[in-house]
Formats: sequence, structure tokens, C-alpha cells
Amino acid sequence: MNYKETTDWMFSRLPMFQMQGASAYKKDLTNTHLLVSHLNHPETKFKSIHVAGTNGKGSTSSMIASILQEAGYKVGLYTSPHLKDFRERIRINGEMISEDFVVDFIAQNKPFFEANQLSFFEMTVGLAFDYFAKAQVDVAVIEVGMGGRLDSTNVIMPLVSVITNIGFDHTQFLGDTLSKIASEKAGIIKSNIPVVIGEYLEETKPIFSAKANIEQAPIYFAQDNPEVTYECALLGDYQVHNKKTVLQTIKLLQSEFKIDEMHIELGFKNVIQNTGLLGRWQILKHKPFTVCDTAHNSHGLKIVLNQIQKHHFDALHIVLGVVNDKDLDSILPLFPKKAKYYFCKPNVPRGLNAEILKERANDFGLIGKAFDSVSEAYEMAMQSAKELDFIYIGGSTFVVAEIV
Repeated sequence: MNYKETTDWMFSRLPMFQMQGASAYKKDLTNTHLLVSHLNHPETKFKSIHVAGTNGKGSTSSMIASILQEAGYKVGLYTSPHLKDFRERIRINGEMISEDFVVDFIAQNKPFFEANQLSFFEMTVGLAFDYFAKAQVDVAVIEVGMGGRLDSTNVIMPLVSVITNIGFDHTQFLGDTLSKIASEKAGIIKSNIPVVIGEYLEETKPIFSAKANIEQAPIYFAQDNPEVTYECALLGDYQVHNKKTVLQTIKLLQSEFKIDEMHIELGFKNVIQNTGLLGRWQILKHKPFTVCDTAHNSHGLKIVLNQIQKHHFDALHIVLGVVNDKDLDSILPLFPKKAKYYFCKPNVPRGLNAEILKERANDFGLIGKAFDSVSEAYEMAMQSAKELDFIYIGGSTFVVAEIV
């Protein structure tokens, strides 16, 4: 198989949470343990940092990786989902994994994957670990896919565990209360390994503290630290919290790596060029001011929509699409009624029909038209908007993926 055939096989033959939802969620780590054993335990051959959380995982992972790169280290970065190309998920010093490595890895291990019915996510984690081990990275930043306790990445023994924050997302898998979700994320806290909590709430702090206590893991609450003023290429208001989390994590890593003030400064400043991160309050145009953002749950959207309102503009145009398991009752009330909406369906099997989204949005006083595709909705917003207007594109990672 060539690269396209290989990735098509990975996507289509095996359930993948991003595409299919519930059927891709595994109830334990049996498969992952089988997989890493089959691959001769690549996860033990490099140092790692493990990053979980409802929002901000990708930004936080990328900033940590960028700072380590600026300090001169060879840094693996594993994130999900990808926007354009599967290979975005697995990088070393910003360079994506080669197509050949992906093809060869699948070809060599396909009989094992088929015999054990591994999920897309399990295979991808195995691929990342194998790649980082063979490339002999100095350290890898590993982002959790979903949850923590049962996530395929949760077989590593990191130098530091990080939990960015807790909000409502994927409640059908992780639980319908903040404390249940926090318990799942706290599953990455391991014996004697320090853990950094980015943001906490009254309901979540005791859960993190109790788990850290059981594991005798030193715990650090980054939100209690003073605000940091480093200039950063990531411009979203929500990065204020993520930067605090990153700095606390870097502080703990300084016993293991030589990282100075200049590395930190450059790491924040060069994070996009160092890691290829896209879709985080990404400014696409200045006239009309056009921004896309991958925020897709109430916790993330609140901050983004608030940031829009800080801007001065004549009219607001919102290109909006979501996936079909999104809790619309929790996100639609957050959107401003005083805006023109362009509803669309992201081009994935889980995308919610634009007409259905339009009807549900109407119930909340959000008025606009439905379009057949994200690009058509975006085109129409561009045509309708005047120079002093504001265009926002979001609601789902998959909507942003189609326009960046």
C-alpha cells in the first residue's frame, strides 16, 4: 500500500473516536499493553511529559515542546486530532513523521493489528512511540487523546504529568459531572511522579489532591502562580492559563534539562514555527478581521466568544459547524444573537447536518442560512462582510481543518 492507501486503511477499517464516536472507545488498556509488548516496549526508550485536560492540551504540549527545542533538545511531539494530514500528529522538532515510516510500520505490523482488532488510536500511539524510540529523541511530549485513565497513551512513565483543566466534553465516555471527568483525567497521575494542574474548580481540586496523595505524587496548582507576561505567538485569551501551566512544568523539568530564560522566551515566541500548531485564535485576514479557532465545548467557546466581543467591529459573521454528538444546549446559548450565521456541516461522518444545526440555533435566536459545505459558508461570509466587520469560523476542529 502507498501512503494514501495506508492511512485510508487506518481510518476506514478501524473505529476512530473522531470519526465514529462511541464505538471507538475501549474499556481498558489490554490492547495497548499487548501492542507495546509486541513492539518491544518503545515507550521505555525515551523520556516523556504526559499532557491531559479538557481544553488547551494541544497548545500546552506545543509550548512545552517549543521551549525544549529552543534549549537544543531533540523533541518528539504527539498530538491529536490532525487538521490536514495524519502526519501532523507525530513530529520531531516540528518535522512531521515521513510517509515512508508510516507505510512501513503499518505493513510490518498489519497482521498483528488485524489479529488483535486494534483501534485507529491504539495503532497511532504505537506508531508514535516506535518512531520516537527509533529516532532516539531526548524527550517526547505526549498528549492524551481523550480522558486519561483508559487512554492508549497511559502506558508511559513520564517525568511530569500535566492536567490543563476540566470542562464538559465527551460526557458519554468520561462521565456527566465535573468530578467524574476529573477522576478520569486524574488516571494519568502516577506514583512519585510530579503532577501540574493548570486550572481547578471547587469540585475538581479535591479529586486531584486525593489521587496525588494516594500515589505520593507532588502536586502543583499552576493557576495559583502569578500571571506571566511572555510574548507568545498563540494569541487566544485562554493561553494565559496555558502559559502558567507550561512555566510550572518547565520549572520541574529544569532538574532534568538545561533550560534558561532565553529558551523560555523564544519557545513561546516561536511556538507556531517550531511545532506547526494551527487553528488556535488563528488570524486569517485583517480586513475584514477573520479568525478561526478549534474551541468546541462550552469551557473553550466561552473564552473565545468573549475575546471576539473585545474587538471593535461593525457587524459579526459566524461560520458555524459541529459534530452530531455535541451537546448543543450547552454551547448555543453562549453565541451572540446579534450576528449573522452561516451554518455548515464539517466533512466527516460525524458532522451534524447544517439544516438541523440551523433549526436548533433558531431556537436560541441565532439566525442565518445553511450551506452545503464549510467552504461555501466561508465564501458567503467573505462576500457578505464589509472591511470593518469580523468573521469567526469555528464550532469544531473539523470546520477549522477545512479552511486553514
